[in-house]
Amino acid sequence: MTAVKPGVRPAIPHFSSGPCAKRPGWSLQALTDAALGRSHRAKIGKAKLKRAIDLTGEILGVPAGYRIGIVPASDTGAVEMALWSLLGARPVTMLTWESFGEGWVTDVEKQLKLKDVTVLKAPYGELPDLSKVDFKTDVVFTWNGTTSGVRVPNGDWIAADREGLTICDATSAAFAQKLDWPKLDVVTFSWQKALGGEGAHGMLILSPRAVARLESYKPAWPLPKIFRMTKGGKLNEGIFTGETINTPSMLCVEDYLDTLNWAKSIGGLNTLVARADANTKVLADWVATTPWVDFLATKAETRSNTSVCLKVVDPAITSLPADAQAAFAKTLAGLIEKEGAAYDIAYYRDAPPGLRIWCGATAETADVQALTPWLDWAFAEAKAALPKAA
Repeated sequence: MTAVKPGVRPAIPHFSSGPCAKRPGWSLQALTDAALGRSHRAKIGKAKLKRAIDLTGEILGVPAGYRIGIVPASDTGAVEMALWSLLGARPVTMLTWESFGEGWVTDVEKQLKLKDVTVLKAPYGELPDLSKVDFKTDVVFTWNGTTSGVRVPNGDWIAADREGLTICDATSAAFAQKLDWPKLDVVTFSWQKALGGEGAHGMLILSPRAVARLESYKPAWPLPKIFRMTKGGKLNEGIFTGETINTPSMLCVEDYLDTLNWAKSIGGLNTLVARADANTKVLADWVATTPWVDFLATKAETRSNTSVCLKVVDPAITSLPADAQAAFAKTLAGLIEKEGAAYDIAYYRDAPPGLRIWCGATAETADVQALTPWLDWAFAEAKAALPKAA
């Protein structure tokens, strides 16, 4: 017998981990002031880009002296700019515990072909041993593993007197988790993650130490135009005042400004973090009383409050072959999507089978609460449809 179908659906069933849900109350009417048909280099365009940079720094609490720039190609573009422009001056330590961190390892080893590289790796659900990081090296890591639901708990493990640079992919952490700025030299993220902006634009934040590296070190390899952050051996300050390297979408800029203004209006970073924590707590409370599911993250203190990854632990499912477990997870997500109760909650293609539910600040707690009965319903339906053992 299958479970009774729930009677209430989430009002906003958008739980994708990128692009993420728009801010509460969003509509296209919020973008009517966009500088459409105008040059991004015109006074109005540059002013809007500069405003986006300033609001980003204000809400995130970026220290004075750090540079904030809008760059091409989302978070990926921002990370690539940092890797190609800064690495090679000293040995490198790469931390990886999910697919995006693994991708940066590939870039450093296979594309940049750096030789003195140490890789500290952990399986999905866990962190590498952070005590083994040598801060005489440059260190590259993700603050929040989007595809594993595992984050670093804080920045205490990072040496304050480090010799190398720390390069942090913070795309699922910014605006939902408090970053330890004095411990970070490069921070990247994208608009479409924690604040639900539109895609294709990235943010690159540099500490004074990172700027000093850019101005004192020239990589041995050629840099494409969109990666170049210096002119005549000095930082191209225009990039960090709104003079973007390539043409941004002014419609997307307006959307980012709208969501930044919303974030400021509700209380800034503290409120954003509290909203994400409240959403995650709904799932934590449900997991604690639901025997068929558990978090992929093995420790509560390293559990993401944005890209929450779940695994099916019911013995009837875990005893199935790996491909059948993957098919079951996809069936769960498909059943819920067909009912319009949640979209895009299947696990990431490289991750262990399960579900991934975005709990960042733009999601409403009431919608997460309304989702959990649908998860139970879909599990019961999918399990009942499995072939019976002979």
